[in-house]
Amino acid sequence: MTIVSICRFVRDIWDRAMDRCYHLFPCLSDPARRSSLGLKLALVTLHLIYAGILFLFDGDLIEKTKQEPWYTSLYLFLFFATLVQYFITSSSSPGYVIDAMRAFNEANSRMQKASMASKQPASSNNGSLAITMDGSQLGRNLLASNSMSWSKLVMDMYPQGTTARTWTCSYCNVEQPPRAKHCHDCDKCVLQFDHHCVWLGTCIGQGNHCRFWWYICEETALCLWTGILYISYLKANISRAWWKDAVMIVLLITLSISLIFLLLLLIFHSYLILTNQTTYELVRRRRIPYLRNIPERVYPFSKGVCTNLYSFCCAQGSIYKMESLPTAPEIDEKSRPYSCRDVVTCRCC
Repeated sequence: MTIVSICRFVRDIWDRAMDRCYHLFPCLSDPARRSSLGLKLALVTLHLIYAGILFLFDGDLIEKTKQEPWYTSLYLFLFFATLVQYFITSSSSPGYVIDAMRAFNEANSRMQKASMASKQPASSNNGSLAITMDGSQLGRNLLASNSMSWSKLVMDMYPQGTTARTWTCSYCNVEQPPRAKHCHDCDKCVLQFDHHCVWLGTCIGQGNHCRFWWYICEETALCLWTGILYISYLKANISRAWWKDAVMIVLLITLSISLIFLLLLLIFHSYLILTNQTTYELVRRRRIPYLRNIPERVYPFSKGVCTNLYSFCCAQGSIYKMESLPTAPEIDEKSRPYSCRDVVTCRCC
């Protein structure tokens, strides 16, 4: 039996095993899902390694746990809460345009049927779309005429004279509201697209940006606390076993790098939240047609720090909320320099 035949035999066995695995778990047949599951498994494994080695090496921590169980209980609570938040964020929808369009059409159809049944015309006011997730409230915040289409709704959000080609996605042929962008990894348009997160395996957009921020916050706190425990161990046991010290120092160095990255990411996204921006809008500002002619220091979608925070943290029950582009007078108002009177009247809020 030659080496080629042996390799061929092993490859046949491997292919049969993989086919059987794909048959039992269809989700693994998709390379993108396989990659996403692999990253999730790697992240959970890293968390377990850092925490497991700490409890395995640090006898003083075990003794402290017996004397003060609340301390270790809080740490473990943060550990599991971070992992739970990770999976919640990775499985949540970022707010796809196609889903918003489908919800709009369904709500519009129900309003038309209700209007025809009661023989009363629906409201003719045009405005922003905010479809609540509660089925009984669906359509209550939908301000549209009974003949309005999705294309008409999107068109009204752009300045007059803007061509349909400007807001139509060239990949999925869907009319994009302002701040939406097509994600090539998800192959869908996302409302208020921020970025595609490789570690989460999903886009970050209007629907899950708040969850993403909380995940970063919890991960940063967990890294900081774990780093403090590692330093405490090294200070107390620096010369007892050199191989343990070497392992702990290597893990502490990688943990410190991760902590710096997480802190910078947390500060960056906090800034985006306070100014009502996205990563894509900040990085590609000069390439986005409706932001190209707006001055750098002007945040066109900002409604003040307090309102931005409220909209981000407390008004997430409706993920399909779209914003019209600001008018020229609104841009001029936002471009106006701050005065002492503006500070007293809390214009920034």
